[in-house]
Amino acid sequence: MKISKKSSAGSLESSDLMVYLEPMDTIKVEAVSSVSTSQHQKEIEALVKKELKKAGITGAYVKVQDNGALNLTIKARLKTAISRGIE
Repeated sequence: MKISKKSSAGSLESSDLMVYLEPMDTIKVEAVSSVSTSQHQKEIEALVKKELKKAGITGAYVKVQDNGALNLTIKARLKTAISRGIE
């Protein structure tokens, strides 16, 4: 399954994040975090890729702007963005 339209979920508040999805033929994930190291950004990217695979998504560009969100929040925001991005 691929993302068919642009979508987003979340906020830029502290302890939250914004997830933006766009249609793409392959998976590409970009994470930017205002509160952590590049290692944390890589962990976010790995988590997002894992969750995309679980959801059966084979094509999407995902941009994550993190402000200190917990993994549970990342998963919830991604799930919401996915549901908004598929028809």
